[in-house]
Amino acid sequence: MLALTMGDPAGIGGELTLAAWRHFRHGGGPAFVALDDPARLAALARALDLDVPIGDVVDPAEARTVFADRLPVIPVPLSMPVRPGQPDPSHAPAILTSIETAVRLAQAGLVDGIVTNPISKTALYAAGFGFPGHTEYLGALTGMAEPPVMMLACAALRVVPVTIHMSLRRALDELTTAEIVRTGRVLHRTLRETFGLHQPRIAVAGLNPHAGEMGAMGDEEDRIIAPALATLRAEGMGVEGPLPPDTMFTARARTSYDAALCMYHDQALIPLKTLDMDGGVNVTLGLPIVRTSPDHGTAFDIAGTGRADPGSLLAALRLAADLAYRRSQACGATP
Repeated sequence: MLALTMGDPAGIGGELTLAAWRHFRHGGGPAFVALDDPARLAALARALDLDVPIGDVVDPAEARTVFADRLPVIPVPLSMPVRPGQPDPSHAPAILTSIETAVRLAQAGLVDGIVTNPISKTALYAAGFGFPGHTEYLGALTGMAEPPVMMLACAALRVVPVTIHMSLRRALDELTTAEIVRTGRVLHRTLRETFGLHQPRIAVAGLNPHAGEMGAMGDEEDRIIAPALATLRAEGMGVEGPLPPDTMFTARARTSYDAALCMYHDQALIPLKTLDMDGGVNVTLGLPIVRTSPDHGTAFDIAGTGRADPGSLLAALRLAADLAYRRSQACGATP
């Protein structure tokens, strides 16, 4: 059983939740409990003419018993009505309560993992949200001493950016050898312990065009990246690079590694979203709980129309269940 958060209620998260229940209700995928406002989900189902009966439940154990017949929802009431496509800072308390409740359930072992619907960081910032994004917030909620690591994964590619939610200028300033080493260690450990790869192969992107062209286009490869790779290799990790970013994501190149370690956000996310926008999944590495999410945003422009593609959420639910199972096997327990 997984916990699925509300996301921004003015976005497409609600209709994705409805579609996911319709897809998985008869088996073939993981059961989940939504942490959401039951009244708003019921109203959305009526507006979209979807046959989705809503069932209020008090805990995940009850949710499991009713999942085949009703979409189980642990109520997280909204204080104001929702207007699709129009985010409202007044919804922030419910959005955050949904996330916090999911984390508590996972930490208590009452759900196997959490899947988060998309949030609008702009709307949360307007309400005083003090974190760059979901990833950093989850790290704080779970008491992590170091920031967690963001992975984007699809069938064709796994990517991890060293710097995440910041401007490109700031990312260039904050890229360090120590942070590459830290991120590489978390990635290698997760590939082994959670993805079941005994000898992970990690390709590392250069920062500059042509990976610096031996210093002609920048010295960060020699000055920052190469020392990090030397440290990782000395610890027994299979890392290759720094590689020219413009050629390392071709079909042939991707067969040579299990994950790509990239230097900044768009260097990682552009190739993955180009390859599989609908099947991409965001996975948070380094947390004591399993967390995935769809690899897309709130899509306010189509919210409430029924046009949202649930493919990425379905993939996120499947991957969360798979990762939770792998973790449980590694720990000698069954979820």
